[in-house]
Amino acid sequence: MNISIYTDGSALGNPGPGGYGIVLMAGKHYKEVSQGYRLTTNNRMELLSVILGLEMLKSPGCNVMIYSDSKYVVDSVEKGWVFGWEKKGFKKKKNVDLWKRFLLIYPKHKVSFTWVKGHAGNKYNEVCDQLAVAAANDANNLLIDEGYEAIKKEEEGLF
Repeated sequence: MNISIYTDGSALGNPGPGGYGIVLMAGKHYKEVSQGYRLTTNNRMELLSVILGLEMLKSPGCNVMIYSDSKYVVDSVEKGWVFGWEKKGFKKKKNVDLWKRFLLIYPKHKVSFTWVKGHAGNKYNEVCDQLAVAAANDANNLLIDEGYEAIKKEEEGLF
């Protein structure tokens, strides 16, 4: 099955409240998904949107094209950086919790990435951006980005 996944992440501040937006398309099937977090970063939301898009696929072995405006995510995978980071134990890398989660789901499908310029009129990238920003602004439904907040507490010496 051929699947297109458009993803975007947003953070109001950086760090600050953030959110992701995902559009999944397969044949005539179309689905939009979004969620906000009370404290996170843009890069975390960009990466989380890719992970969740892949995790939503019910059958392994799908041909998946991911469209993202995040050079951080696209280059990390397409240029093979994340695989080198993994071999080196992710020393001095950020978002390790999410990269490890990505590496669990990534091999279950045939995944390719296409970088799209953000805010340049790509219909589904624009939809994802609107979803991500709206989710970040939805103060009544913000989740806790456990991975990010745990790192911040550790950095602040709270445990």
